[in-house]
Amino acid sequence: MATNRTFTMIKPDATAAGNIGAITKMIEEAGFRIVAMRLTHLSRERAGQFYEVHKERGFYADLCAYMSSGTIVPMILEKENAVADFRKLIGATNPEQAEAGTIRKMFAKSIEANAVHGSDSDENAAIEGAFFFAGIQQY
Repeated sequence: MATNRTFTMIKPDATAAGNIGAITKMIEEAGFRIVAMRLTHLSRERAGQFYEVHKERGFYADLCAYMSSGTIVPMILEKENAVADFRKLIGATNPEQAEAGTIRKMFAKSIEANAVHGSDSDENAAIEGAFFFAGIQQY
C-alpha cells in the first residue's frame, strides 16, 4: 500500500557545499511538506547500522566512512505519492545520467557524493524514517 510519506537525507557533500537551503527549497516547491528535519552527524558505527543492508557489498566501508565524514540532514517528507515523486525529483543515482532540474543533476559531485538519499519503497521509507525519528507518528 502506498503512503504519503518518504524519507530523505541531505548527504555530507551537499551540506559542506552549503546546499541545504537550496535543496529544501526545491523539495518544498515540489509540493512536499517537511514533517521532521534535523541537522546531525553520524558516527561510523551509526552509519554502519543505517546501511546494514549493504554490509556484504564491496562499497560498504567506503559508504560508512563517507556518511560519517560530515553533517547530514535527515527528513521525513509528506506528499501524495511521496516515494515515487521524490525519486523523480532527486534524479538518477549517477548525476551524469540525472535529468536536468533534478536535485542530483544540480548538486551532486559524483555517483558516490550524490547530494541526497531517497527511500526506494514505502517500506524502506518507514524503516529509514524511524531510524532517525523514532518518536514521529508512523505512516
